[in-house]
Amino acid sequence: MLLLLSCSSKPAESDGYLYLRINANPTTLDPAYVVDVAGGSMCAKMFNGLVKLNENLDVVSDIAKSWSVSADGLKYTFYLRDNVTFHNGELLTANDVEYSLKRLLMPETKSPNTWVVMSLMGAEEFLNGKVSTLNGIKVTDNYTIELTLKTPFAPFIKLLTMTPAYIVPQKEVQRQKKEFANQPVGTGPFQFLHWEPDSELTLKRFPKYFESSAKITGIRYRVIPEDLTTITEFMLGNLDTTEVTAASYKFFTTDKKYSENLKTAVGLNTYYLGLNNSKPPLNNILLRQAIAYSIDKDKIRKTYYQGRGELASGPIPDNLKSYKLPQRYSYNPQLAKQLVKKSGYNKSEKLKFYVNTAQDSIDIAEIITSFLKEAGIETEIKVLEWSAYKSAINRGESDLFWLGWWADYPDGENFLYPLFHSSNFGAGGNRTRFTNKHIDKLIEEAQRTIDNQKREILYRNIEQNIVEECPAVFFWHRKDYVVTQTWIKHFSLSPIYSIDKGDFIEIQHR
Repeated sequence: MLLLLSCSSKPAESDGYLYLRINANPTTLDPAYVVDVAGGSMCAKMFNGLVKLNENLDVVSDIAKSWSVSADGLKYTFYLRDNVTFHNGELLTANDVEYSLKRLLMPETKSPNTWVVMSLMGAEEFLNGKVSTLNGIKVTDNYTIELTLKTPFAPFIKLLTMTPAYIVPQKEVQRQKKEFANQPVGTGPFQFLHWEPDSELTLKRFPKYFESSAKITGIRYRVIPEDLTTITEFMLGNLDTTEVTAASYKFFTTDKKYSENLKTAVGLNTYYLGLNNSKPPLNNILLRQAIAYSIDKDKIRKTYYQGRGELASGPIPDNLKSYKLPQRYSYNPQLAKQLVKKSGYNKSEKLKFYVNTAQDSIDIAEIITSFLKEAGIETEIKVLEWSAYKSAINRGESDLFWLGWWADYPDGENFLYPLFHSSNFGAGGNRTRFTNKHIDKLIEEAQRTIDNQKREILYRNIEQNIVEECPAVFFWHRKDYVVTQTWIKHFSLSPIYSIDKGDFIEIQHR
């Protein structure tokens, strides 16, 4: 079918819009509530934060033209641009910034993203309704705002690049209330135009964007749940880009028509086999280590995964750290069998292995299961649709699960605190239900350490401790691939979705 389409596809006539695919409706377009990549990617086109990330993962100016940080790392002063206009024509001021950040913590907002600003002085008391004033935010004039932290928090400036920290217009949000999630108003290069659920969501160029106006007319996001339909639509010219899946990887990388338009980026992610540390039998470190030794991760990466990632030695991706950890659990089936026996594991006790419905996940689970069987460990795979799957592993129902963790901001802390601090069981990220008070303290120390070099030393120590305890088996850091049509110019694949605002993309004559 792919060969047939590659010979017969006819591109749709250009209307100046970029046609992209999403596999489901975004849950919301209100930055305060966004927790998914699709919603975050769209919000990045429609909104701005005080600061943003560039392609090198540096924090650079956005709504704030400049900022300063006090020597003790507690006070951040932001100086705003005076020419930022919301899509409704209103000028942005420091009051909108104050409202946007406070709104995340307002009890009535019930935002799932309060953690983004919880390091502000008085945040916890304000969130719990104990005080009516948030002392950590102070507007000094229309274009200057001060943010004060209760204790130094090294990644704070990077958290401000995230979707929940985007600035919304106070008057508009208060006027629209809940409807703002469906008809958002921001300051970005594109503004909301139309949303037809289960079909298409359209953004159009905002001509008064404070930086240079976008070069395309707008963006049309088409809702296409199936990967095969997506590839078909791309090859017919009805989509301008498509993600390269495991099934289509070989075709798109070997066909000259497409391989020249392949874009890749080393993803800031870690794919891992999660082990439930909180209950028998995986509360036994010997059995966890046996599992780690029993799987030939590199063979799976090179064969089934077609080399589409770098082997992981720990939770933090290599391009977020200056050091390299050695492989602690190289494939050793004999040692695995010895550790299984030593652990006292009863073979009649099948481990419940949960995965979602993605074919990649099911395939990986079946491959892992065959390795575990060789080591004398019996498993039972249970496939659940995404929301049910996430709820189940959040509750700690499974013994094993397969998951990837993607960076929200480019700092090693984002792969340590959510995933392994004991305060984050379940939805907070710690789905392995791992508890180690010593590691908790090290993570907290790293968060307070402003000196980058000292923080890197702490990160290395934490990673080594985590790997030794083996709460999970770390497989790889996946590379992302997309392919574009020949008429699309200046399209780049960013390591974090919030970087891409779409304003540099051009569409040449189809």
